[in-house]
Amino acid sequence: MKKILILSIILLASCSLNKIVQHHGVHNLEKKQAKLKVNQTNKNEILALIGPPSTKSTFDNDVYIYIERKTSGSKLTKFGKKKLIKNDVLVIEVDNRGILLTKNFYNKNDMKEINFDENITGINYSKKSFIYNFLSSVRQKIDDPLGKKRIKN
Repeated sequence: MKKILILSIILLASCSLNKIVQHHGVHNLEKKQAKLKVNQTNKNEILALIGPPSTKSTFDNDVYIYIERKTSGSKLTKFGKKKLIKNDVLVIEVDNRGILLTKNFYNKNDMKEINFDENITGINYSKKSFIYNFLSSVRQKIDDPLGKKRIKN
C-alpha cells in the first residue's frame, strides 16, 4: 500500500498546473515593429532592433519576413492539444539603398481575412511532351542506326 501511495505522489508531483507556453520567433514583434518608420529607418537599424529575419528574399528589393508564434498546452480534458495564443507576421521591404519602403504587420485575426486562390494547377501529360519526343527519337535511332528504313521511294 505504501508503494502505491508513494508512486501516486511522485506521479502527481510531476504534473504541472501552470500553463506551458512555447514561443517561436521574435519576442514582442508588435511592439518592435511600431518603432520602425517608413522612409526613415535603415537596414542596420532594423537588424539591430528586431534581429535577423526568419525568411529573407531578394528580388528588386530585399523582403524580410519576421514571425512570432506562441502556443500553449490546453487543459487535461483536451488531451494536450495545442492552443494558438499568438501568430504575428511582419513583412518588411527594403530598397537597394537600405531604406525601409513598406511595412505590413499581420496578426492572428488578420490572417483569417486573407483570401487564397482556390484554383488548382492542372498537370498536362500529352503524348507530344518533350520526354515523349526525345524517347521516340532514341527508339528510332536504335531501330535504324543508319537511317535506311526512313528512305522510301
